[in-house]
Amino acid sequence: MPSKRRSSKRPYGAEHRPLDLDRATGGRLTESASDGEWVVQHVRSSEKTYVCPACRQDVPPATAHVVAWRSDVIGGPDAGLEQRRHWHTSCWRRRENLH
Repeated sequence: MPSKRRSSKRPYGAEHRPLDLDRATGGRLTESASDGEWVVQHVRSSEKTYVCPACRQDVPPATAHVVAWRSDVIGGPDAGLEQRRHWHTSCWRRRENLH
């Protein structure tokens, strides 16, 4: 038997909000470039320092950056997870010029 209590998730009569796909997918996007298909996620690391593969400089903790891995690896988009790399956002955008 259904509860007589109204849901507190959305107030009665409120407009429906469209699904935020960026939030639902964890911010993952798929990008095609001359160097292949990539899964790209914009993140903010909390406690670890990473080295950007483009400039070889540190990506310090709590810095917004890009995590990317190849999606055209055999096995599907998550098969290349072990090869994921943390890039400065500006370095990721410029990577096309590096190849």
